[in-house]
Amino acid sequence: MAVAAPVRLSTGGEADSEPALAHRFLYYMRLMREAEDRIERKLYRQGKIVGGVYVGRGQEAITVGAGLVAQPDDALFPSHRDMALFFLRGVHPRQVFAQYMGRVGGLTRGREGNMHMGDVKLNIVAIISAMAASVPVAAGAALAFKYRSSKNVAWCFFGDGATSRGDWHEGVNFAAVQKLPLVLICNNNQYAYSTPLEKQMACANVADRGPAYGLPSEIVDGNDVFAVHAAAQRAAAHARDGLGPYLVECKTFRMTGHSAHDPADYVPGHLWEQWGAKDPIARLERLMLEKGWADRSDLDHVESEIRREVDEAVEWAERSPYPDPSELTDDVYAPE
Repeated sequence: MAVAAPVRLSTGGEADSEPALAHRFLYYMRLMREAEDRIERKLYRQGKIVGGVYVGRGQEAITVGAGLVAQPDDALFPSHRDMALFFLRGVHPRQVFAQYMGRVGGLTRGREGNMHMGDVKLNIVAIISAMAASVPVAAGAALAFKYRSSKNVAWCFFGDGATSRGDWHEGVNFAAVQKLPLVLICNNNQYAYSTPLEKQMACANVADRGPAYGLPSEIVDGNDVFAVHAAAQRAAAHARDGLGPYLVECKTFRMTGHSAHDPADYVPGHLWEQWGAKDPIARLERLMLEKGWADRSDLDHVESEIRREVDEAVEWAERSPYPDPSELTDDVYAPE
Protein backbone atom coordinates (compact mmCIF):
# COMPACT_ATOMS: atom_id res chain seq x y z
CA MET A 1 0.00 0.00 0.00
CA ALA A 2 1.34 3.41 -0.94
CA VAL A 3 2.17 5.89 1.79
CA ALA A 4 1.35 9.54 1.25
CA ALA A 5 4.03 12.17 1.66
CA PRO A 6 4.46 13.43 5.23
CA VAL A 7 2.76 16.64 6.22
CA ARG A 8 6.01 18.30 7.27
CA LEU A 9 9.66 17.39 7.23
CA SER A 10 12.48 18.80 9.30
CA THR A 11 15.56 19.79 7.34
CA GLY A 12 17.49 20.62 10.49
CA GLY A 13 19.28 23.78 11.52
CA GLU A 14 16.85 26.31 10.04
CA ALA A 15 17.06 29.83 11.46
CA ASP A 16 13.32 30.11 12.22
CA SER A 17 11.94 33.11 14.04
CA GLU A 18 10.74 32.37 17.56
CA PRO A 19 7.04 32.42 16.57
CA ALA A 20 7.64 30.12 13.59
CA LEU A 21 9.74 27.81 15.74
CA ALA A 22 7.02 27.72 18.39
CA HIS A 23 4.46 26.62 15.80
CA ARG A 24 6.78 23.86 14.58
CA PHE A 25 7.38 22.74 18.16
CA LEU A 26 3.66 22.64 18.86
CA TYR A 27 2.80 20.67 15.73
CA TYR A 28 5.27 17.87 16.40
CA MET A 29 4.70 17.77 20.16
CA ARG A 30 0.95 17.50 19.68
CA LEU A 31 1.35 14.91 16.91
CA MET A 32 3.53 12.77 19.17
CA ARG A 33 1.08 13.09 22.09
CA GLU A 34 -1.98 12.24 19.98
CA ALA A 35 -0.32 9.31 18.17
CA GLU A 36 0.92 7.79 21.42
CA ASP A 37 -2.43 8.29 23.14
CA ARG A 38 -4.12 6.36 20.33
CA ILE A 39 -1.58 3.58 20.63
CA GLU A 40 -1.54 3.27 24.43
CA ARG A 41 -5.04 4.30 25.48
CA LYS A 42 -7.13 2.99 22.58
CA LEU A 43 -5.56 0.50 20.18
CA TYR A 44 -3.71 -1.38 22.91
CA ARG A 45 -6.80 -1.50 25.14
CA GLN A 46 -8.85 -2.73 22.19
CA GLY A 47 -6.48 -5.64 21.68
CA LYS A 48 -5.32 -4.35 18.30
CA ILE A 49 -1.74 -4.05 19.53
CA VAL A 50 0.00 -6.84 21.41
CA GLY A 51 3.21 -6.78 23.42
CA GLY A 52 4.73 -3.80 25.19
CA VAL A 53 3.71 -0.21 24.56
CA TYR A 54 5.94 2.61 25.83
CA VAL A 55 5.19 6.30 25.40
CA GLY A 56 6.80 9.65 26.14
CA ARG A 57 3.81 11.52 27.56
CA GLY A 58 5.18 14.60 29.28
CA GLN A 59 8.56 14.32 27.56
CA GLU A 60 7.66 15.64 24.11
CA ALA A 61 9.66 18.86 24.52
CA ILE A 62 12.90 16.89 24.73
CA THR A 63 12.38 14.86 21.58
CA VAL A 64 11.13 17.77 19.51
CA GLY A 65 13.43 20.44 20.92
CA ALA A 66 16.55 18.37 20.24
CA GLY A 67 15.25 16.67 17.11
CA LEU A 68 14.72 19.94 15.28
CA VAL A 69 18.43 20.73 15.70
CA ALA A 70 19.59 17.50 14.03
CA GLN A 71 20.50 17.72 10.36
CA PRO A 72 19.15 15.19 7.82
CA ASP A 73 22.49 13.38 7.50
CA ASP A 74 22.99 13.13 11.26
CA ALA A 75 22.34 9.70 12.75
CA LEU A 76 19.48 9.38 15.23
CA PHE A 77 19.34 6.75 17.97
CA PRO A 78 15.90 7.15 19.59
CA SER A 79 14.75 5.68 22.85
CA HIS A 80 11.30 4.12 23.21
CA ARG A 81 9.91 7.53 24.24
CA ASP A 82 11.02 9.59 21.23
CA MET A 83 8.38 8.96 18.57
CA ALA A 84 8.53 12.52 17.24
CA LEU A 85 12.01 11.83 15.85
CA PHE A 86 10.37 9.59 13.26
CA PHE A 87 7.87 12.27 12.28
CA LEU A 88 10.63 14.88 12.08
CA ARG A 89 12.48 12.70 9.57
CA GLY A 90 9.40 12.27 7.40
CA VAL A 91 7.99 8.96 8.60
CA HIS A 92 4.22 9.18 8.09
CA PRO A 93 1.94 8.44 11.06
CA ARG A 94 0.35 5.77 8.86
CA GLN A 95 3.59 3.82 8.91
CA VAL A 96 3.88 4.11 12.68
CA PHE A 97 0.38 2.77 13.33
CA ALA A 98 0.88 -0.03 10.80
CA GLN A 99 4.13 -0.87 12.55
CA TYR A 100 2.47 -1.21 15.94
CA MET A 101 -0.32 -3.34 14.48
CA GLY A 102 2.09 -5.69 12.70
CA ARG A 103 0.99 -4.73 9.18
CA VAL A 104 3.00 -4.63 5.97
CA GLY A 105 2.65 -0.84 5.86
CA GLY A 106 4.91 -0.52 8.88
CA LEU A 107 8.63 0.19 8.83
CA THR A 108 9.47 -3.49 9.45
CA ARG A 109 6.74 -4.61 7.01
CA GLY A 110 4.90 -6.56 9.70
CA ARG A 111 7.89 -8.41 11.10
CA GLU A 112 7.80 -6.63 14.45
CA GLY A 113 4.64 -5.21 15.98
CA ASN A 114 6.26 -2.79 18.37
CA MET A 115 8.60 0.17 18.69
CA HIS A 116 11.73 -1.64 17.47
CA MET A 117 11.76 0.25 14.20
CA GLY A 118 14.19 2.35 12.24
CA ASP A 119 14.96 3.43 8.69
CA VAL A 120 18.57 3.54 7.58
CA LYS A 121 17.58 5.57 4.51
CA LEU A 122 16.49 8.29 6.91
CA ASN A 123 19.48 7.73 9.22
CA ILE A 124 17.30 6.45 12.05
CA VAL A 125 18.79 3.44 13.81
CA ALA A 126 16.28 0.96 15.21
CA ILE A 127 15.62 1.14 18.93
CA ILE A 128 17.54 -1.22 21.22
CA SER A 129 15.43 -2.30 24.19
CA ALA A 130 18.28 -1.99 26.68
CA MET A 131 18.68 1.75 26.20
CA ALA A 132 22.29 1.92 27.34
CA ALA A 133 23.30 -0.48 24.56
CA SER A 134 22.54 2.26 22.02
CA VAL A 135 25.44 4.38 23.31
CA PRO A 136 28.31 2.19 22.02
CA VAL A 137 26.48 1.79 18.70
CA ALA A 138 25.98 5.55 18.43
CA ALA A 139 29.66 6.00 19.26
CA GLY A 140 30.42 3.71 16.32
CA ALA A 141 28.35 5.88 14.00
CA ALA A 142 30.15 8.95 15.34
CA LEU A 143 33.48 7.22 14.69
CA ALA A 144 32.42 6.67 11.07
CA PHE A 145 31.62 10.37 10.75
CA LYS A 146 35.05 11.21 12.13
CA TYR A 147 36.77 8.86 9.68
CA ARG A 148 34.93 10.55 6.82
CA SER A 149 35.89 14.01 8.12
CA SER A 150 32.21 14.97 7.93
CA LYS A 151 30.48 17.51 10.14
CA ASN A 152 27.68 15.15 11.02
CA VAL A 153 26.71 14.13 14.52
CA ALA A 154 25.26 11.00 16.12
CA TRP A 155 22.39 11.78 18.50
CA CYS A 156 21.71 9.23 21.24
CA PHE A 157 18.60 9.45 23.44
CA PHE A 158 18.20 7.46 26.67
CA GLY A 159 16.72 7.59 30.17
CA ASP A 160 18.32 8.17 33.54
CA GLY A 161 18.40 4.42 34.26
CA ALA A 162 20.59 3.78 31.23
CA THR A 163 23.38 5.82 32.81
CA SER A 164 23.70 3.25 35.60
CA ARG A 165 24.59 0.45 33.18
CA GLY A 166 28.09 -0.57 32.17
CA ASP A 167 27.56 -0.30 28.42
CA TRP A 168 26.60 3.37 28.81
CA HIS A 169 29.89 4.09 30.58
CA GLU A 170 31.95 2.07 28.10
CA GLY A 171 30.38 3.86 25.14
CA VAL A 172 30.77 7.29 26.69
CA ASN A 173 34.39 6.63 27.66
CA PHE A 174 35.28 5.45 24.16
CA ALA A 175 33.58 8.47 22.57
CA ALA A 176 35.34 10.85 24.95
CA VAL A 177 38.80 9.37 24.39
CA GLN A 178 38.33 9.43 20.62
CA LYS A 179 36.67 12.89 20.68
CA LEU A 180 33.75 11.61 18.64
CA PRO A 181 30.88 13.82 17.39
CA LEU A 182 28.27 12.36 19.74
CA VAL A 183 25.43 14.24 21.41
CA LEU A 184 24.01 12.47 24.46
CA ILE A 185 20.45 13.43 25.38
CA CYS A 186 19.22 12.09 28.71
CA ASN A 187 15.47 12.05 29.32
CA ASN A 188 15.69 12.13 33.12
CA ASN A 189 12.08 11.25 33.92
CA GLN A 190 12.84 10.35 37.57
CA TYR A 191 12.11 6.63 37.30
CA ALA A 192 14.01 3.70 35.76
CA TYR A 193 10.91 1.55 35.38
CA SER A 194 9.79 1.54 39.06
CA THR A 195 13.11 2.60 40.60
CA PRO A 196 13.23 6.26 41.67
CA LEU A 197 16.34 8.22 40.85
CA GLU A 198 17.73 8.37 44.39
CA LYS A 199 17.70 4.56 44.63
CA GLN A 200 19.64 3.93 41.43
CA MET A 201 22.42 6.55 41.59
CA ALA A 202 24.29 8.29 44.40
CA CYS A 203 25.07 11.51 42.56
CA ALA A 204 22.43 14.23 42.45
CA ASN A 205 22.31 14.63 38.67
CA VAL A 206 22.99 12.54 35.59
CA ALA A 207 25.08 15.45 34.33
CA ASP A 208 27.44 14.87 37.28
CA ARG A 209 28.65 11.73 35.49
CA GLY A 210 29.98 13.70 32.52
CA PRO A 211 33.04 15.44 34.03
CA ALA A 212 34.54 12.08 35.00
CA TYR A 213 34.93 11.43 31.27
CA GLY A 214 35.92 14.97 30.38
CA LEU A 215 32.51 15.74 28.87
CA PRO A 216 30.88 19.15 28.89
CA SER A 217 27.55 18.52 30.60
CA GLU A 218 24.56 20.70 31.35
CA ILE A 219 21.15 20.43 32.95
CA VAL A 220 18.06 21.91 31.32
CA ASP A 221 14.36 22.06 32.08
CA GLY A 222 13.11 19.19 29.96
CA ASN A 223 9.57 20.62 29.91
CA ASP A 224 10.74 23.88 28.28
CA VAL A 225 11.09 23.14 24.58
CA PHE A 226 12.98 26.37 23.86
CA ALA A 227 15.51 25.57 26.61
CA VAL A 228 16.02 22.06 25.24
CA HIS A 229 16.42 23.41 21.72
CA ALA A 230 19.07 25.92 22.81
CA ALA A 231 21.02 23.28 24.78
CA ALA A 232 20.90 20.91 21.79
CA GLN A 233 22.28 23.65 19.56
CA ARG A 234 25.21 24.15 21.94
CA ALA A 235 25.83 20.41 22.09
CA ALA A 236 25.70 20.00 18.31
CA ALA A 237 28.05 22.94 17.72
CA HIS A 238 30.55 21.44 20.16
CA ALA A 239 30.42 18.03 18.49
CA ARG A 240 30.57 19.40 14.93
CA ASP A 241 33.66 21.42 15.82
CA GLY A 242 35.55 18.20 16.60
CA LEU A 243 35.60 18.79 20.35
CA GLY A 244 34.05 15.45 21.28
CA PRO A 245 30.83 14.34 22.98
CA TYR A 246 28.45 16.58 24.90
CA LEU A 247 25.91 15.49 27.52
CA VAL A 248 22.56 17.23 28.04
CA GLU A 249 20.42 16.14 30.99
CA CYS A 250 16.77 17.09 30.54
CA LYS A 251 14.82 17.10 33.80
CA THR A 252 11.28 15.89 33.22
CA PHE A 253 8.73 13.36 34.45
CA ARG A 254 7.12 10.29 32.91
CA MET A 255 3.39 11.11 33.00
CA THR A 256 2.40 7.46 32.70
CA GLY A 257 3.57 4.05 33.81
CA HIS A 258 6.70 2.47 32.42
CA SER A 259 4.52 0.78 29.83
CA ALA A 260 0.83 0.38 29.02
CA HIS A 261 0.43 -2.52 31.45
CA ASP A 262 2.02 -0.63 34.36
CA PRO A 263 -0.38 1.35 36.61
CA ALA A 264 2.61 3.08 38.29
CA ASP A 265 1.21 2.60 41.79
CA TYR A 266 4.73 3.14 43.12
CA VAL A 267 4.66 6.84 42.15
CA PRO A 268 3.55 9.15 45.02
CA GLY A 269 0.28 10.84 44.15
CA HIS A 270 1.52 14.40 44.62
CA LEU A 271 4.07 13.98 41.82
CA TRP A 272 1.36 13.51 39.20
CA GLU A 273 -0.22 16.82 40.19
CA GLN A 274 3.10 18.62 40.54
CA TRP A 275 4.41 17.58 37.14
CA GLY A 276 1.03 17.70 35.44
CA ALA A 277 1.05 21.46 36.07
CA LYS A 278 4.33 21.59 34.09
CA ASP A 279 2.96 19.80 31.02
CA PRO A 280 5.27 20.89 28.16
CA ILE A 281 2.48 21.27 25.59
CA ALA A 282 0.27 23.38 27.84
CA ARG A 283 3.34 25.40 28.80
CA LEU A 284 4.21 26.12 25.18
CA GLU A 285 0.64 27.08 24.37
CA ARG A 286 0.54 29.54 27.28
CA LEU A 287 3.75 31.12 26.02
CA MET A 288 2.36 31.43 22.50
CA LEU A 289 -0.80 33.10 23.80
CA GLU A 290 1.14 35.46 26.08
CA LYS A 291 3.52 36.48 23.29
CA GLY A 292 0.72 36.95 20.77
CA TRP A 293 2.17 34.27 18.48
CA ALA A 294 -1.21 32.54 18.33
CA ASP A 295 -4.75 32.86 19.61
CA ARG A 296 -6.96 30.15 21.05
CA SER A 297 -8.60 29.43 17.71
CA ASP A 298 -5.16 28.82 16.16
CA LEU A 299 -4.28 26.31 18.88
CA ASP A 300 -7.64 24.59 18.62
CA HIS A 301 -7.19 24.30 14.87
CA VAL A 302 -3.80 22.61 15.27
CA GLU A 303 -5.29 20.13 17.71
CA SER A 304 -8.28 19.31 15.49
CA GLU A 305 -6.14 18.92 12.38
CA ILE A 306 -3.78 16.54 14.14
CA ARG A 307 -6.71 14.46 15.37
CA ARG A 308 -8.03 14.29 11.82
CA GLU A 309 -4.59 13.28 10.55
CA VAL A 310 -4.28 10.57 13.18
CA ASP A 311 -7.82 9.30 12.53
CA GLU A 312 -6.96 8.87 8.86
CA ALA A 313 -3.62 7.24 9.68
CA VAL A 314 -5.23 4.66 11.98
CA GLU A 315 -7.87 3.82 9.36
CA TRP A 316 -5.17 3.37 6.71
CA ALA A 317 -3.08 1.17 8.98
CA GLU A 318 -6.04 -1.07 9.78
CA ARG A 319 -6.61 -1.58 6.05
CA SER A 320 -2.98 -2.51 5.55
CA PRO A 321 -2.70 -6.33 5.31
CA TYR A 322 -0.71 -8.62 7.54
CA PRO A 323 2.52 -9.96 6.02
CA ASP A 324 2.52 -13.09 3.89
CA PRO A 325 3.99 -15.95 5.98
CA SER A 326 5.89 -17.14 2.90
CA GLU A 327 8.00 -13.97 3.11
CA LEU A 328 8.97 -14.54 6.73
CA THR A 329 12.69 -15.06 6.02
CA ASP A 330 13.02 -12.34 3.37
CA ASP A 331 15.85 -9.96 4.25
CA VAL A 332 16.86 -12.21 7.14
CA TYR A 333 19.42 -14.33 5.32
CA ALA A 334 21.88 -13.06 2.72
CA PRO A 335 21.25 -14.47 -0.79
CA GLU A 336 23.60 -17.22 -1.95
